[in-house]
Amino acid sequence: QMCIRDRVSTQSTGTDTERMLRAALARSSLAVTHARRASTLIRGGTVVNHDAEFRADVLCNDGKIVQVAEEISDLPVGTTTVDAGGCYVMPGGIDPHTHMELPFMGTVASEDFFTGTSAAASGGTTMIIDFVIPAPQQDVMQAYHEWRGWAEKAATDYSFHVAITWWDESVKQAMHTLTKEYGVNSFKHFMAYKNAIMCDDEVLINSFATARDLGALCTVHAENGDLVYKLQQEIFDKGITGPEGHPLSRPPEVEGEAANRALRIAEVLGAPLYVVHNSCEESLEAVTRARLNGQTAFGEVLAQHLLIDDSVYRDEDWRTAAHHVMSPPFRPKKNQEALWKGLQSGMLDTTATDHCCFCTDQKMMGKDDFRSIPNGTGGVEDRMSVLWHHGVGKGRLTPSEFVAVTSTNCARIFNIFPRKGAVAVGADADVVVWDPSSTRTITQDKQFSNIDFNIYEGMQVTGNCATTLSGGNIVWDKGELKTVRGAGKYVDRPCFPEYFKMNQVKAEVNKPTAVQRG
Repeated sequence: QMCIRDRVSTQSTGTDTERMLRAALARSSLAVTHARRASTLIRGGTVVNHDAEFRADVLCNDGKIVQVAEEISDLPVGTTTVDAGGCYVMPGGIDPHTHMELPFMGTVASEDFFTGTSAAASGGTTMIIDFVIPAPQQDVMQAYHEWRGWAEKAATDYSFHVAITWWDESVKQAMHTLTKEYGVNSFKHFMAYKNAIMCDDEVLINSFATARDLGALCTVHAENGDLVYKLQQEIFDKGITGPEGHPLSRPPEVEGEAANRALRIAEVLGAPLYVVHNSCEESLEAVTRARLNGQTAFGEVLAQHLLIDDSVYRDEDWRTAAHHVMSPPFRPKKNQEALWKGLQSGMLDTTATDHCCFCTDQKMMGKDDFRSIPNGTGGVEDRMSVLWHHGVGKGRLTPSEFVAVTSTNCARIFNIFPRKGAVAVGADADVVVWDPSSTRTITQDKQFSNIDFNIYEGMQVTGNCATTLSGGNIVWDKGELKTVRGAGKYVDRPCFPEYFKMNQVKAEVNKPTAVQRG
């Protein structure tokens, strides 16, 4: 089965999903000068922010929220009204971890910045933070400009982390340029993928120290790449060539070790650290230890790691097992409850997807060798729904906590709050009308994401996005996708977020002193 993008371009009829996506694609040639000029009133809903819940109307105009009040009647001419009766009105979701059209493992991710941000909007996510990943020895600024060019087609707002994959003085200078001229305030470090983009400790130390001085946040993919490389060979040599070899070669211990090592390096250097996609107790324990010791550390968890266990790799259908190959892999079931508790307790701050789509023909590159299966799953479209159903719907999260872990915490950590992550006057009009009683069954046949598989296939969820506003424009409404190609804007993220001030004071208080000797 072909990906949606391919089906749309080759068929004149199809499912409702295909027809809606074709309509969105047809609009992609429209000029976007009108974007962010719409006036929209969201009437009769209950506003939910990370710290409060209250009944209010919300008026959006020229891309901003201009009024939040119990009743709004004085409206600009031509205002569109959205009925939010019985619904929650929340800040649009922010996914801090996606990989649209990523060149990886000999292929390119099937989801591009238009289809990906459109799919995200249908599920209530109005901003993504993607990744610029330079190849080893590639000029960092060249890579950055390449990714910016690819992202110009985005339907909603976006920003970029920039990966540090090698080190010399040119990389250090690029970090200075990116933070001072291009609104980049976070740098990614892969501790996995040996002989490709893996950072050794020397690169980590140099980059962490530079980022600290620039007021930028370091993030890490925590897996011991040397151990993984060794285990992959051992597992393969034992005749285990299928997808079940993937989790065997990346046990929880390799993640826990790398998370702890990165956190200790950051601790010594006085650099804040954000650990992406914590998938197991071992990594969560490292983050928890660091935080309880007063270290500025943040933890991210993927929605799928909260809900899916490693039994998927033993599915008799190779295609199903291969579509779950991602890193870190899905873990034994006991880890899921530990991760939920980490989220509930605040030891994990954000929820993401690591959205990186590869269709079946791409996954088949590793048919005879699990090491060659492109790593990645989808999820940006369904993140909000599955987290609401299994979080709020099962008493694990309050609606305000849901807003915090899907939007506000990310905005705070990456220094774009309250522009993003809040339903408040002056904030960007990225708003979601959330119907807590709406039910649907997740299925690949009705998704917008450009991938021929869904890891949540058949899951029934209660609580879904009814309407999405991006920059004040309605881009999703009651099943109709209305995104416009290129309507999204790049979001600058200033350096030195609030938590850096604490680190600076701590460094001053604890600065080393020389012994004065006669």
